[in-house]
Amino acid sequence: MSTSRLVGVAGALTVAGILAVAVISHFEGLRTKAYLDSVSVPTICWGHTRGVRLGDEKTKEECKELLGEDLLKYEAYMVKCLDNPAAIPDKVYVATLSLVYNIGPGNFCKSSIRRYLNQGNYRAACNRFPVFNRAGGRPLKGLTYRRGEEKKLCLEGLSE
Repeated sequence: MSTSRLVGVAGALTVAGILAVAVISHFEGLRTKAYLDSVSVPTICWGHTRGVRLGDEKTKEECKELLGEDLLKYEAYMVKCLDNPAAIPDKVYVATLSLVYNIGPGNFCKSSIRRYLNQGNYRAACNRFPVFNRAGGRPLKGLTYRRGEEKKLCLEGLSE
């Protein structure tokens, strides 16, 4: 099995990939004009930050392309920190990718969630999601909601 669950053999999105796009695009929200996020990072589309400057604008199609590229990039970073990503249940994997997309791969690779996933203790990993509800050192209502929903998705993955 490939280390990527997002792209299938023919380049089509897998079921996990479709779920990841839906989950992350829902949480990030589409904005076609660059704006400053909650910690003053220039952001556009569905949470894209690399190379963004205030005043930038993108079409919805350009944003879809960026989201696809970003998901593949973040997934590649995520799996480098995991001992056996193929063993992780799909919904746990997607919830984790959503977290990585938001907190960054460096923070994920140092996290207790990564340690628990590598131990195969998926329930403990899911239960740690709410801890990552801060931006700029302060808890944010939106992140608290997002982490609760990611935790719920993660736990659903354990009952399948």
